[in-house]
Amino acid sequence: MEENHAIQLKYLGHSTFLFTTPAGNRLLLDPWVSGNPACPEADKKIDRLDLMLITHGHFDHIYDAVELAKRHKPKIGCIFEIANWLGRKGVENVSAMNKGGSQQLLDVRVTMVDARHSCGITEEDGSIVYGGEAAGFVMEFENGFRVYHTGDTCVFGDMAIIADLYQPDVVLLPVGDLFTMDPRQAAYACRLMNARKVIPMHYGTFPPLTGRPEQLADLLKAEKTEVIALKPGEVLLQTRLLEAAKA
Repeated sequence: MEENHAIQLKYLGHSTFLFTTPAGNRLLLDPWVSGNPACPEADKKIDRLDLMLITHGHFDHIYDAVELAKRHKPKIGCIFEIANWLGRKGVENVSAMNKGGSQQLLDVRVTMVDARHSCGITEEDGSIVYGGEAAGFVMEFENGFRVYHTGDTCVFGDMAIIADLYQPDVVLLPVGDLFTMDPRQAAYACRLMNARKVIPMHYGTFPPLTGRPEQLADLLKAEKTEVIALKPGEVLLQTRLLEAAKA
């Protein structure tokens, strides 16, 4: 694989992101592509996958996990209970962890952090099994660049601690309301974290998710935070984020 190229971040809609790491590994975070109305058709076929992270067990974050894991056999990081569930489904290469813990998965240092949300996994027969707790991830790539995916969550005060401990370069933050924070809470979260760059997620996929990136940007217009609203299918390069940091 090619060494030391810039990180690429591709937004696949909702809360799903596909990263290309400095070593050329491909990391899928919250695998929901098939059936995801926000994901472009051209991006629903994942032809290669080396890493997978799962924030929690709701269908819109885990739906394609088993199928993609069996096809590509990526290394998978997730909370202990989801790891056990995946194991029962015949998935290999699952590396369980829990909040506060860190582990090295290929060229990414992954830390699981808190999120405030539920985490039931819906089985094919409609029953719901316990999936542990919802979480977020701080990913540190081998070139030192750090991304904080908050997972589905409301705003909570310990986001300030997470930001202080890990100093993320960019935050992926829900804004849609109803099942997560709305733009007003998201703006408060940005202030708690002194966030310089934030990419909104978990909005517009379904009609009830009414919060929008432009609302967040309006609430932060007097702040130093830059709101980077990506369209599904859009690729963002690390160099673009570094340029924003210097502005």
